[in-house]
Amino acid sequence: MVSKYFTVKLFLLPQSAPVFLSLHMLKQTLIEAAHAGANEIVRFFNTDFRISNKEGVNNLVTEADHASEKAILEVIRARFPEHQILAEETGAHIQDSVYKWIIDPIDGTVNFAHGIPLNCVSIGVEHNGEMLLAAVYNPHMKEFFFAEKNKGATLNDKPIQVSNESAAVKACLVTGFPYTYINMPNGPLEIFERFIRKGVPVRRLGSAAIDLCWVAAGRFDGFYEHKLEPWDSAAGYLIVEEAGGKVTDFTGDKFSVYQHRILATNGKIHDEMLEVINGRKEL
Repeated sequence: MVSKYFTVKLFLLPQSAPVFLSLHMLKQTLIEAAHAGANEIVRFFNTDFRISNKEGVNNLVTEADHASEKAILEVIRARFPEHQILAEETGAHIQDSVYKWIIDPIDGTVNFAHGIPLNCVSIGVEHNGEMLLAAVYNPHMKEFFFAEKNKGATLNDKPIQVSNESAAVKACLVTGFPYTYINMPNGPLEIFERFIRKGVPVRRLGSAAIDLCWVAAGRFDGFYEHKLEPWDSAAGYLIVEEAGGKVTDFTGDKFSVYQHRILATNGKIHDEMLEVINGRKEL
């Protein structure tokens, strides 16, 4: 089923029809896969389901995570069995393809396990090492975020853009905390303290994908985190960039989903936040 929030316009030009058709199919498959995963989230939410713990403290995985990932993979493999896949629960499915689907079946599993409706499906489609398409869907709030490289970002099929705040001290920020090495030097607690001691509101929602999308929608002015995996950031970071924002690592270099640290902002407070994060400036 294609999202009621997203309409694909297909223009068939004789000399380029295969290219447009391929992109059309990718978009439709991405949207259908996100809905398939979200259907499982809704089916299991606030019911009795099995919960287990992966390596580390509070690193949960639920019966619903597996069901959502299975539903997502079934949609993708039915259309593109030759594509590579990197999924949180089943790992890497390596194939000889320039396309890779990066999947988090439930981003915000701890929230989900506690009946908190801040969780979502997050799927990014990578082409030749660059993110091409992205979808993040929170079915509890019925918010479907979508982005296509160089084509902008949308929420429920309406264009979104980042905020205009130009001073970090006036910003509303969001972050997350890893369950390991939280007390490291210049780590999550130290950086958090630098902002909150100056009165800057810093929230923690428990879902990096939602954090990134809310930066893209202008609800937050910036997001930073120390330890994300590819499936946490793959979709959200493209959505931020396509909404006019900026995403880098903590050194200010181009962001890659295959490294852990991320700073995503409206662009206007980015350099100042880098200075604070790296301890080179006080607000």
